[in-house]
Amino acid sequence: MKIDGKCHCGFIAFEAEADPARTTLCNCTDCQALTGTAFRVTVRTDAGTFRLLAGEPTLYVKTADSGARRLHAFCPRCGAAIYATSPGEDPKAYGVRVGTLRQRDLFAPSRQIWTRSQQPWVNTIADIPGVDGEA
Repeated sequence: MKIDGKCHCGFIAFEAEADPARTTLCNCTDCQALTGTAFRVTVRTDAGTFRLLAGEPTLYVKTADSGARRLHAFCPRCGAAIYATSPGEDPKAYGVRVGTLRQRDLFAPSRQIWTRSQQPWVNTIADIPGVDGEA
């Protein structure tokens, strides 16, 4: 399906093609540090379909625990994480951060990875009382 999104401030905008069934929740310690929370939710785009519509992200190359080099893109103004991909030329796939998608409600994770690093409280989130807005 066609997806589109933007960073929090709107400086970076993009579009791509992605299958919601390829949405992954990652519990690795890199994703925890890069998001400032317990996990990251990403959908893999179809190779060669990701296109920036506005702005130019700040790029950061990290060698993951797996040994793979990953190119991370962030908005230089608001700091929102946009995607990760492999270094090098297109066509390639991008791991787009689901929170940046306009269609984010359609992208429920279908798998989890790096569960050995999962924070122990993640599976009890449903038990935490909630309110519809700020308390």
